[in-house]
Amino acid sequence: MLNGLFGRKPEKARADALYRHVVAAARSPHLYAELGVPDTVEGRFEMVILHVALVVLQLQALETEEAKALSQALFDTMFDDFDAAMREMGVGDSGVGKKIRFMAEGFYGRAEALQKATATDGDDELQTVLARNVFNAEADDARAPALALYVNSVLGGLQAQGGAALLKGEAPVFKAG
Repeated sequence: MLNGLFGRKPEKARADALYRHVVAAARSPHLYAELGVPDTVEGRFEMVILHVALVVLQLQALETEEAKALSQALFDTMFDDFDAAMREMGVGDSGVGKKIRFMAEGFYGRAEALQKATATDGDDELQTVLARNVFNAEADDARAPALALYVNSVLGGLQAQGGAALLKGEAPVFKAG
């Protein structure tokens, strides 16, 4: 009985596994060497955010409580990791909370923009979102079309896999190319 109160939630283990796969995809050398994502702390942050957002959007499409719980657990796992990374980089306790709150707001904004952009015909809006968030460009960025193609490919792979597979804890399909 106490195990249920203090034990690990079942979605936490699945979220941890999903997050490991997300981070592996976000660290793919292809993103940095061939697609031009800046190989910086900010660039890697953007890639983790992008991949988590794509998985979260796939889970949200299921519109079930189980999917909602797993989506939240994935979000929590990501921010636990960000918290730990900031502490390792020497950010003090008082600064971590503010930075995490700022990063969470950024995640929600990026996820919403990504959802809208991927729901439209054509890639113009997606390229604009990627140029602004990943490449920190006010206008078009020459690297955005290739990254948009990658995002659409990943989204297609996740949709083909289906949210039910993610709920079972299967590794997300980050199909590139």
